Amino acid sequence: MRRTLLALAALTLPIAAQAQTGFRVTDFATGLERPWGGAFLPDGRLLVTERPGRLRVIGRDGAVSPPLAGVPAVEARGQGGLLDVALAPDFATTRELYLCQAALVQGGALTRLVRARLSADAMALEGTTPILDATPPQEGGRNHYGCRIAFGPDGAMYLSTGDRYANKGRAQRLDDLGGKVLRLARNGAALADNPLAGRAGIRAEIFSYGHRNPQGLAFNPWTGSLWEAEFGARGGDEVNILRPGGNYGWPVVTKGVDYDGSRIGEGTSRPDMEEPIHYWVPSVSPSGMAFYTGDAFPSWRGSLFLAALNPPGLVRLATEGDRVTGEERMLWGRTRFRQVLQGPDGFLYLLTDESSGRVLQVRP
Repeated sequence: MRRTLLALAALTLPIAAQAQTGFRVTDFATGLERPWGGAFLPDGRLLVTERPGRLRVIGRDGAVSPPLAGVPAVEARGQGGLLDVALAPDFATTRELYLCQAALVQGGALTRLVRARLSADAMALEGTTPILDATPPQEGGRNHYGCRIAFGPDGAMYLSTGDRYANKGRAQRLDDLGGKVLRLARNGAALADNPLAGRAGIRAEIFSYGHRNPQGLAFNPWTGSLWEAEFGARGGDEVNILRPGGNYGWPVVTKGVDYDGSRIGEGTSRPDMEEPIHYWVPSVSPSGMAFYTGDAFPSWRGSLFLAALNPPGLVRLATEGDRVTGEERMLWGRTRFRQVLQGPDGFLYLLTDESSGRVLQVRP
């Protein structure tokens, strides 16, 4: 039996002209370890990654499958492991999917993109193949992998990578794939019309740069723009709308400070660097995010939801086109959330960042 966690009105910080929405939260699936990424299959079942290196299928009744075979080995230390999963746009005919993971190679650890097919019985991955490594690898430290995947209306695949923490300057280097959002073909190659393609000494895969640890990536279904969320240090968490070839500042400019309170870089802004459309000081540690397009919560349609880790909770940003018009904090101070998904039923599904991890269902 599913356990009801909360039954309340969804209001902690009011948003002007937004109706309050009553909702309840229940355990939909339990028995997971650090669930990180998820994707709904066409039949309504849910694929979920577990950071230690497992991939499972959750039935429409919340039943959790055994770990799937064929999942690649991962580097599961620190913040690494098996992270995001995304279905190809033509998954219904190809059964192709993509995984993002931390991998250990000669020279250290890095973010890796993997392509595979889900078997007909959904019990295994087939043809599992690494197609891109966010080089160079880095010795020491196992943090800031980024690792969110999104497919755009242009048919391209977008992948976020972190600066890997120990050497934050990587985010500004254009011969380095750390601290970037990449724009890729289905085989992991750079697309010929990428904004920096064809320039000497610059990686052609780069779509935008100057990112710290971007774990939120989603296309606005009404405008087609690509929105990104990333962690700051102490303060300076950001939501950005990504412009082709744009430099988003890290670590040259940031709205936050370092963990010891010291200044980072030159200041909070610079004319030649992109400004966030929304930011937090102090931090909320935004991870996965999703735009809400469903019918179950009409007053939430058009909202951007972000899973927050610290303080733990769920953030709802009211949007109009490509503007943020308000913020609401929900389920605050209770559970660390790693990802938020909209299900085919129009409900929200929250992946909890816990050793005894769960998928929670948010319904009217």
